[in-house]
Amino acid sequence: MAKVNISLDAELVVEVMVLAGVGSPQDAVEAVVRDYIARGHRTETRTEFKDRSLRETDARPQEPQG
Repeated sequence: MAKVNISLDAELVVEVMVLAGVGSPQDAVEAVVRDYIARGHRTETRTEFKDRSLRETDARPQEPQG
C-alpha cells in the first residue's frame, strides 16, 4: 500500500493518541481514519436501506383522491 507523509499539530495527535488508547502517533491517526471510513460505510448502508424503502412506498399505486 502506498504511504503518505503529512504534518499535524502535535497537541492534536497527542489527544488522538490518548482518546484511542494508542502509544504510537502513526497508529492513532490510522485508527481514527479507519474508524471514519467505517462509519461512512455504515451510514451509506443505513441510508441506502431507508431510501430503498421510501422508493418502494412511492412506487405503490395510490388510491384516487378527491
